[in-house]
Amino acid sequence: MAWMWLISNTRRKTRPTPMTDSHTKAPEDDVPMGLFEHLSELRSRLIRALLGVIPGFAVAWVLREELLDLLVQPLALHWKQLGFDENPSLHFANPVDPFMAYLKIAFVVGVLFAAPWIFWQLWCFVAPGLYRKEKTIALPFVMASTVCFVGGAFFGYLVVFPGMFDTLLGFAGPLPSGKIKIVPTIMIGEYLTFATRLLIAFGVVFEVPVVVTTLSALRLVTSRQLLRFSRWWVLIAAIVAAILTPPDVGSQLVMLAPMIILYFVSVGMAFLIERFRWRAKE
Repeated sequence: MAWMWLISNTRRKTRPTPMTDSHTKAPEDDVPMGLFEHLSELRSRLIRALLGVIPGFAVAWVLREELLDLLVQPLALHWKQLGFDENPSLHFANPVDPFMAYLKIAFVVGVLFAAPWIFWQLWCFVAPGLYRKEKTIALPFVMASTVCFVGGAFFGYLVVFPGMFDTLLGFAGPLPSGKIKIVPTIMIGEYLTFATRLLIAFGVVFEVPVVVTTLSALRLVTSRQLLRFSRWWVLIAAIVAAILTPPDVGSQLVMLAPMIILYFVSVGMAFLIERFRWRAKE
């Protein structure tokens, strides 16, 4: 609801207007925009954000084989630890599958490299509806969003992937009779879809403190409201973790725990922001 309020109150400065007095509710120097103007502005920002992905995409495409090798390392490590006879292989059933897999890798890496530009475009879309004093958080918002998004992706790769593959590959092996073995056949397209989805998911999950703290800084929510909402947040986090992670409890808990912890960190940040405002008024 808070983000809907932000979007509905977004303004674009198209001409200078006289300074408003301190009792006005409208942001300074703003001009109201209609629904189609909002949509046009949103389309423009999305196009600019996508154009910013191109340089990182181009570099990642050149290094696509090295990046694929890096992305498969957690699988290869636990494959050997579980005692499989041969090194893991990536298979494909359709000749176009390897090409699509490299496209996914290049796009995800391009998004990671372009994260500051993407978050800047998001801020530029929202900022015209804010007061000048509120616009001063632009740089902290972009920096914090970038660090949390990239940090979340690295957390998924370094922490979640090893434990997840150790659990999931553990189901393979000989059955009790010893006559039949369960042997994994890893398809390149399915593996890349699975891995990149988790990387993006953890990047988005780590944006929770940035979003909540920003809403608090803009006076849209208070620490008390966030605490009252916390019981619902735990339920929402559990549902999101169940949808985005493999169907094993370990992987779900690894995503659920950061979502809850980061939310309560955000509540603490909101409380500190409120205390700072109270002291500034004294």
